[in-house]
Amino acid sequence: MIRVLLADDQLLVRAGFRALLDAQPDIEVAGEAADGAEAVRLVRELRPDTVLMDIRMPKQDGLAATRAITGDPALSEVKVVMLTTFELDEYVFEAIRSGASGFLVKDTEPDELLRAVRAVVGGDALLSPGVTRRLIAEFAARSKEPAAATLLDGLTEREREVMALVGIGLSNEEIARRLVVSPLTAKTHVSRAMVKLGARDRAQLVVLAYESGLVRPGWLG
Repeated sequence: MIRVLLADDQLLVRAGFRALLDAQPDIEVAGEAADGAEAVRLVRELRPDTVLMDIRMPKQDGLAATRAITGDPALSEVKVVMLTTFELDEYVFEAIRSGASGFLVKDTEPDELLRAVRAVVGGDALLSPGVTRRLIAEFAARSKEPAAATLLDGLTEREREVMALVGIGLSNEEIARRLVVSPLTAKTHVSRAMVKLGARDRAQLVVLAYESGLVRPGWLG
């Protein structure tokens, strides 16, 4: 059973998400929060699998709450998905840097929301490939000079190659086709790179690919 915490200051929004999620045989809503501080408290108390976190909330916003959750080693298994009104909300990029596993727009189709919740708990991130590529393009445009490549010293050549493909927005299936390997092999390489780099999930792997200089703006394809 996938346990979800809803964090949004609008009661009707939470009620809509709850009705949809609780109707699924494999998903349950573990709790609801009306602000970021309450969300952090409930995450520590309930230990949900994932949090659907609104960015703009009173008392403590979603970004601050996300940093508190992802920065706590005891909550390392909790995935945070940001909720936003616009696909390229200015705060989305900071949210990914803060450790969020991805984001959804609030008018996402119900089927896409369910798929996203299941995907992020399963270890995927950034959700839709189309949104992934737009997000990465914007991240690349805003990124600073790459950090020292020594960050990648512990990776094998194949792991670097796979990480670069993750960095341009390819899924495991697309990586497998590009490298002529099985999707399971591609997923294994991605997982090993994440472990070696201490990345929480695929989203952070994308950020590290840019920050290390392994992928640079203009490489999308």
